[in-house]
Amino acid sequence: MRRYLEPLLRFDWTLLAAAITLSAVGIVTIYGISTSRDTIDLLPFYKQFAVTIIGLVLIFSAIFVDYRHLRSYAFLLYLFGALLLVSVLLFGQTVRSTQGWFRFGGLSFQPVEIAKITLVIYLSALFVRIGHHRLHWRAFGLSAGATMVYVVLTLLQPDFGSAMILLALWGVMILFAGLPRRAWLILPVTTLILGGLLWSFGLKEYQRQRIITFVHPQTDTRDSGYNATQARIAIGSGGLFGKGIGEGSQARLRFLPEAATDFMFAVIGEELGFMGVTVVLGLFCLILYRYLRIAYEAEDDFAALLLIGLAGIFLVHIIVNAGMNLGVMPITGIPLPFVSAGASYLFVAFLSIALVESVAIRRRKNAFG
Repeated sequence: MRRYLEPLLRFDWTLLAAAITLSAVGIVTIYGISTSRDTIDLLPFYKQFAVTIIGLVLIFSAIFVDYRHLRSYAFLLYLFGALLLVSVLLFGQTVRSTQGWFRFGGLSFQPVEIAKITLVIYLSALFVRIGHHRLHWRAFGLSAGATMVYVVLTLLQPDFGSAMILLALWGVMILFAGLPRRAWLILPVTTLILGGLLWSFGLKEYQRQRIITFVHPQTDTRDSGYNATQARIAIGSGGLFGKGIGEGSQARLRFLPEAATDFMFAVIGEELGFMGVTVVLGLFCLILYRYLRIAYEAEDDFAALLLIGLAGIFLVHIIVNAGMNLGVMPITGIPLPFVSAGASYLFVAFLSIALVESVAIRRRKNAFG
């Protein structure tokens, strides 16, 4: 009996409670959006609820799955992620000008979300194997090359937002793994060169337009500029306590496009107000804190780097989504973790929690908190 009770005692219930609360906020808000319009469509609500249940099952399965096995299969998982990205280019469906989705009946799945996890696992194993507390140039080069394979395949879809998240994820992990000293000089120059090449040859016209609109919103008041303006109006109109679930005029009257996905942060601001946004951001901070605390308490460097990478994915998603809703970042279609409608990333978010719980259960015997 003790063998079964101990994992539950070491389970991070605070992390789980924060994830469930955020998911509940997302489900209720999606329901409000779905029922507040003339044509009621509850399919997004049902999908979000179903994936949440699957995610909870996944989390409790972490009791029986040892994360340390991932290190042995890291390269195979990396190849699997690359295969998914190649397959979607050949057989995927186009949604909003991006050929990045597989469709199965009424369900859709975005492979790049899984690729983010497989890249984190591969980089964690690579840095532990050849990093030795500070990256030397071999580890730095291999990690950069592996990341760029994913980035290029993602840009070919084209999915600029996810490609930038993959690069940001690599940046977070090399910083924690120990960046070579001279790389601090080389990276900025390389970034400027690659940025120029990407702008000239890698971006589609609509992607360049989004960045131009971000810098000069007045140049596009009907498309990207319109979306950002409506999002800020929604957030500003919510006041202290908001207008109530389903009562947000920007989402209900469809002034705010993609309300349940890209602009869920704005919907929360309008319907739940400043207090609702504060609670949601507080829960995000709590989850990040638990990620980093468990990483600190982990028994091995692989687990610590794995959790740093997963925290990096989580943090970048929050910053980019909130930033584009507030008009301080380009609109890229990046979802808000646990809250935005979207089965692909919601599943990956719960998978991330499951991996963290697997580490938490097997952390040092004297590590609790």
